[in-house]
Amino acid sequence: MSKGWYPVIDYDKCVGKPKVAFVCVHNACRSQIAEALGKKLASDVFESYSAGTELKDQINQDAVRMMKKLYGIDMEETQYNKLITDIPEPDVVIFMGCNVSCPNVSSQYAENWGLDDPSGQSDEVFEDTIKRIEENIIRLKKRLSNQ
Repeated sequence: MSKGWYPVIDYDKCVGKPKVAFVCVHNACRSQIAEALGKKLASDVFESYSAGTELKDQINQDAVRMMKKLYGIDMEETQYNKLITDIPEPDVVIFMGCNVSCPNVSSQYAENWGLDDPSGQSDEVFEDTIKRIEENIIRLKKRLSNQ
């Protein structure tokens, strides 16, 4: 992804702001973090949703704890696990990092952020992943607002 590269979104096809879906298999960690940060940092430019192809019983508790610590966001109060079929059809799909194959999700534009799942790892690994997601959200917001 180069600095001058922008996703092409036909805003005439969007109802309201573009809908961005953050997708990972279980919708329990990275995609939930991205949804929370998208809502906090970019809600003026796009709507944020997270979803998965399978569901865990709950959002990853380390992700919940770290997001409370770093941003004061309680994801258990504002979010829940969702399947891809539970969210509106997205204009943009962001795959968090598919270790096998990414699901087919209809959208105007898609990209893979290639982030490893921090589940079961140290707080430092979680914080690094969260910061990378924050940086990517800010870049996506800039790209979508420059159209």
